[in-house]
Amino acid sequence: MGMTTLDPSTLLTAAVEEARAGLAEGGVPIGAALFTTDGTLLGRGHNRRVQDGDPSLHAETAAFRNAGRRPTYFDTIMVTTLSPCWYCSGLVRQFGIGHVVIGEAVTFSGGHDWLAENGVTITLLEDPECIGLMTDFIKNRPELWAEDIGAELD
Repeated sequence: MGMTTLDPSTLLTAAVEEARAGLAEGGVPIGAALFTTDGTLLGRGHNRRVQDGDPSLHAETAAFRNAGRRPTYFDTIMVTTLSPCWYCSGLVRQFGIGHVVIGEAVTFSGGHDWLAENGVTITLLEDPECIGLMTDFIKNRPELWAEDIGAELD
């Protein structure tokens, strides 16, 4: 399940576009995309918790839903701008997604170590644009960020 021919930072582009779209809509700037291991885009989406009033619509969930039903997900790569939370990490494990490409884990480190311990290939890019999007968002909307990750405000 290697990505020998695929450049992870190229795959990240779709997720970053989604994150920017979410921010422009007044939401949380996290984007994701689901690709096959040969680089075919299956679905993409962004966090829509605010826009849709749906607390389960995280970016990875939106991309997964938009990809549609498949007999297996072992041949897919989830690309996300931010380390996946426990909820989205559970989605990756539940459906056997074999590889997760993560834009950054500086502002938030979710379940990617747990995924790696359970056989999921993790590619962590620490992309400056992803870090910047989240750093600015957390500074400007701390209450919304706390709500998104189920945390108490300091």
